[in-house]
Amino acid sequence: MAVTPVISGIDGPQPLAKALRDAQYIASDDLATAMYLALALGKPLLLEGAPGVGKTEAAKALSGVMGRDVIRLQCFEGIDAAGALYEWNYPRQMLAIRQAGETYVNLYAEDFLLERPLLQSLKNPAQTLLLIDEIDRSDQEFEAFLLEFLSDFSISIPETGTVRASRPPIVVLTSNRTRDLHEALRRRCVYHWIDYPSPELEADIVMMRASSVARATAEAVVASVGLLRAEPLAKPPGVAETVEWAEAATLLAAQGARWPDAFRRAIGVALKDQDDLAYLEGRMAQVLPGEAA
Repeated sequence: MAVTPVISGIDGPQPLAKALRDAQYIASDDLATAMYLALALGKPLLLEGAPGVGKTEAAKALSGVMGRDVIRLQCFEGIDAAGALYEWNYPRQMLAIRQAGETYVNLYAEDFLLERPLLQSLKNPAQTLLLIDEIDRSDQEFEAFLLEFLSDFSISIPETGTVRASRPPIVVLTSNRTRDLHEALRRRCVYHWIDYPSPELEADIVMMRASSVARATAEAVVASVGLLRAEPLAKPPGVAETVEWAEAATLLAAQGARWPDAFRRAIGVALKDQDDLAYLEGRMAQVLPGEAA
């Protein structure tokens, strides 16, 4: 049976993985498969993993491959439907009333509507990718509301009517798993857990993102970051910190710093918590990279 490409020229997980690599994102086979299935089945993609493993970057890379703009809904404790859907611009409405005098003013015209990410995605489903970032930071009431939104992709605005997407928008949700998500939301999505990359893959990522870094330096940094992640740190370094540490140390070495002193002096781009630095004080020599080219 012929497979209809979900993206022009992409008819399976492997072509999608290649397209993502061309967009400067290295995806594992499992991640590329999950992405492809979410697109082919028209289902939201739920990406879980520790902070810094590249969940948000995966969504951005996918949007780049598809030629779409990212509409990002950043979740936080206390977020409500108004902050995610829409709000009326009350100050502008009051100003319009004062300026109009006795003239009738339609206070619920489009000019007074402040569109939030969910409404924006419904109005432009073919040109956008909706990123619902860190859904685990919201409360269970908002999660239940979001489940309803993902079920029918429509919004009822009492003053103007119902807005329904002409086609299901592409949706990517991310979670750091600070709390368990409701089973109903998980069932609604294609699920994938993103772990820290293998040392070989992480070195490849460093080389892709930081062209000035030597391979030996990338491998030394990756090995050291692996040791740091094994420590009970409050904020272990993510993949972005690995790349930045390799870049910073290379820059300092080019200015005359010796290895491994260049790594020690650049530690602030890898570890960004004073308690973590204090915890490692006196043992830094055991976790710093050694000689690097």
